[in-house]
Amino acid sequence: MQNKGGNSSFVKRHIVAAAVLPLFIAYIYYLPPLPYFLALLTLAAMYAMWEFYVMYKVPAGLYVPGVLIGGALFFISCLYPEYYVDGIFAGLFILLTLRLFLASTPAGCMSEIGPVGVGFFYIAGFLKFQWLLRSGDLGLQYIFLLFLSGWLSDSMAYYIGTYLGRHKLYPAISPNKTWEGALGSVIGGALGAVIAITVFDIPTLSIKGAIAAGSVLGIAALTGDLIESMFKRDAGVKDSSRLLPSHGGILDKLDGLLIAGPVLYLIVRHF
Repeated sequence: MQNKGGNSSFVKRHIVAAAVLPLFIAYIYYLPPLPYFLALLTLAAMYAMWEFYVMYKVPAGLYVPGVLIGGALFFISCLYPEYYVDGIFAGLFILLTLRLFLASTPAGCMSEIGPVGVGFFYIAGFLKFQWLLRSGDLGLQYIFLLFLSGWLSDSMAYYIGTYLGRHKLYPAISPNKTWEGALGSVIGGALGAVIAITVFDIPTLSIKGAIAAGSVLGIAALTGDLIESMFKRDAGVKDSSRLLPSHGGILDKLDGLLIAGPVLYLIVRHF
């Protein structure tokens, strides 16, 4: 039986979801991808990178320019990919130069600069695949397939793990995750994909294809959740931030989609 604190968190979780999800869905559905979806992704990438840098206690003199450079590089990689390599060089040069002159000692330079680079490639680099999906043929349909699979994967993992979970999945990384919850993630991913092809016209996917793709997305989303848990346990924090009550931060909501997005892109492109 859940305690009062657990019930309160449960209620807050659903109130926040009920308030945010309809607005989010309407934003994606009714507004064109450029500039609106790209702007949303850029802001999400920058905020998630900020959470990641603060989580790892990167000095403000590095994480503020790191967030700004990361946002600029994300925008360039989406719209002007031919300048992406040049941008990476310029951004890294700026960050190294700032660290060189802002600190009086070389001690800790790698522990300060390292999270900035990892955070960019882990967050902005993986998030870019959502733009690649949205800007291609059937972009809107594939984005909703990704989101429905990701959301239902997370929800089914949460509920099945909470009420039926008995066998620990990976205690060293995420003590509360169970094998039963992992199975729920796969089921939720498949269910989300089936709903997506039922609601939206996706001629490239049959029911069997949607179940297979959704199951893979469920595994990918679970893997993304575990990757973020690895970072959070290393940094000694429970949530990436407290932006969304009972949900955590933007990075907490993106973690599964960061991995599922590239996986769906590869499925769409090669299968």
